[in-house]
Amino acid sequence: MTNATAFRRPGAPVRRRRGHSFHEFAAALAAAGLLALASSAALAQDAAKPAIETKAKEALLVDGETGTILLRKQPDAPFPPASLAKMMTMEVVFEAIASGELSLDTEYPISVHAWRTGGAPSGTSTMFADVKSSVSVENLVHGAIIQSANDACIALAEGMAGSEEAFAELMNRRAAELGLTGSHFVNPTGLPAEGQHVTASDLVALARHIRTAHPELYRIYAQPDFTWNKIFQRNRNPLLTMDVGADGMETGYTEASGYALVGVTNRDDRVSYLAMSGLSSSKERTEEARRLLDWADQSFAIRRLYRKGAVVGSANVFGGTAGAVPLAAPGDIAALLPRQEGERLSARIRYDGPLAAPVEKGAEVARLDILVDGEAVLSTPLVAGRAVESGSFSDRAMGAAGELALGWLRRF
Repeated sequence: MTNATAFRRPGAPVRRRRGHSFHEFAAALAAAGLLALASSAALAQDAAKPAIETKAKEALLVDGETGTILLRKQPDAPFPPASLAKMMTMEVVFEAIASGELSLDTEYPISVHAWRTGGAPSGTSTMFADVKSSVSVENLVHGAIIQSANDACIALAEGMAGSEEAFAELMNRRAAELGLTGSHFVNPTGLPAEGQHVTASDLVALARHIRTAHPELYRIYAQPDFTWNKIFQRNRNPLLTMDVGADGMETGYTEASGYALVGVTNRDDRVSYLAMSGLSSSKERTEEARRLLDWADQSFAIRRLYRKGAVVGSANVFGGTAGAVPLAAPGDIAALLPRQEGERLSARIRYDGPLAAPVEKGAEVARLDILVDGEAVLSTPLVAGRAVESGSFSDRAMGAAGELALGWLRRF
């Protein structure tokens, strides 16, 4: 059985400052004293109307510091990636560079296939590398990121794995390692191919990983232009020319799914990740991205909820020396929440329980969900605040009797 302890915040004036002190907001959550246990079925709620609508068919907007979800619309629905697939290509390349398997000085040839499929004759985005020329990994990476060059991606794939198909296997293997379960890659360019798809959830996770794991190489995404073969091209990311604090990432377009974008902004040290697809034009994509990012910046503020080690609630224990265990925050817990939250905000503790003794101190045994309009925007683990040893025979017998009675009641 999944138990949930729910807290609802009473209406209160909102202090308009960037971050509240620890416990200030959490105390307000707990002040109502609505400590109710509910089954997982009882947790189901009708989805409330989102605070903002979007023209995108799929969208996900996430706060970079806390992981709070600010907006979601079919975030796990698959769609063709187009050039957004190049983010996965770059992650594989970046990992190889970081591990020492690949050097920025290494040169790879531009094959006839790379030239025809992604070069000047292809009519697609290209860095115009000459056929049978050799280009360094550093320049290929710049071409792939700044110019969204298909010839650069194919050259990297052929150089590292021998073929696009073999490189796609590396992409999928790495995607699985990163937990990108909703995506599948067939080639390194994102050019149309059967079975190739991504999700907004995976793209945001991938963007966060690349930015944090490879900060030096990630900076290439912010470069405004790149010249190769005496041909000057500007960065294709429209967010870079706006006053929104953009520092990456990628755009894409297919006839099947429309115009797409993954954008990263950093305003006053507050990072936002936006993935969206299904826009009808590049103009609509640009305008919608700006609108959503401005809304996120103006409508939300950081709330510091719990310090590391603070007790958040408790969980029932079966067959132990104690009937309950305190649930503590394993680290500082914060969320990016609406400035005008009022009654829109609530929280709940979830765990599969009662927990079976013994319970080890520090073991992850529950989760704290922060909800806005009844929808979870942040889910973070909670740990056992102390150990609970296995009880005596009589303790276990009493616990079993209690669990038997509770189980009987659950059925009615």
